[in-house]
Amino acid sequence: MSAAPKSAPADVLLSVQGLTKTFDVRGGLVRAVDDVSFDVRRGTIVGLVGESGSGKTTIGRTVLRLVEPSGGKIVYDGVDIAALPEGAMRAYRRRMQIVFQDPYSSLNPRMRIEDIIGEAIDTHGLARGSARRDRIADLLARVGLAPEHARRFPHEFSGGQRQRIGIARALAVEPEFIVADEPVSALDVSVQAQVLNLIQDLQQAFGLTLLFIAHDLSVVEYLCDEVVVLYLGRVMERGPSRQVYAAPRHPYTQALLSAAPVPDPRAPRNRVVLQGDIPSPINPPSGCVFRTRCPSAAAACAEVVPPLDGVGPSHAVACIRKDEPDVLARIHPAAGGPTRSSP
Repeated sequence: MSAAPKSAPADVLLSVQGLTKTFDVRGGLVRAVDDVSFDVRRGTIVGLVGESGSGKTTIGRTVLRLVEPSGGKIVYDGVDIAALPEGAMRAYRRRMQIVFQDPYSSLNPRMRIEDIIGEAIDTHGLARGSARRDRIADLLARVGLAPEHARRFPHEFSGGQRQRIGIARALAVEPEFIVADEPVSALDVSVQAQVLNLIQDLQQAFGLTLLFIAHDLSVVEYLCDEVVVLYLGRVMERGPSRQVYAAPRHPYTQALLSAAPVPDPRAPRNRVVLQGDIPSPINPPSGCVFRTRCPSAAAACAEVVPPLDGVGPSHAVACIRKDEPDVLARIHPAAGGPTRSSP
């Protein structure tokens, strides 16, 4: 019998506890997500960040049970939905939705927009006839499109417009939680800003809770209340965005932030250049998975898997050298991590 889920504060809508996901592939077993834990409070946006291959999308899809977890708990509103049979998940499908990364492949090219948005409405029996048409027209207006767009096909829209349609589809069943899987990474920079502002406006208007997946740290800094930094399927650092960005404590977080663009090119920067590529998840390094690229790795890092320990209110870091100020000073002369200009 599995252990009962850890109790969470009343304001926590989603509590991910020790989540693990492995895949059997030719050549070995891939541990895509390895003992990941974090909470998402109601009405907030939590960002998952990291390089490609860090497990961000797998976590997002596993949380929704689009991918089945290999271990751990997914406690949604007090219920461990990881243990629910598929039939019992139907009620949660309406409460939890997703906006996909690719606005081109995520919309069925053979369906009109009214049917793409209305499909979930029909599945859950939420509206019919004129009420259905009015609901779709209202959703299109909410995302900045016109009611007459309902009769068109996806190929008649730009990438930014398609992503707006994807957002409208996610909102069609009135969810309370949305996984946004890199929703602006495939868009032009100018369009990215428009879609980000739309997501922020809708989140506030509907009181939504979001898990926002991104590799662009400036986007996460702008949009998210909290951030979870991932590397090779493990959490390196997590905490309130302002704390993490102002004083990153993990060398990987510091490296990511040092590479992020800043508005003023003349601003002083302490760049951390990581050597090599992310190791294969089939054969990850022993101890700390980041040690093979870490500029401050010690011999002990190969022996110990660092626990995620608190370094402040709601701020936690997985690094055995996190409390050594001389190490931080060698990475960034201004001890405490890189400083960044406000966006």
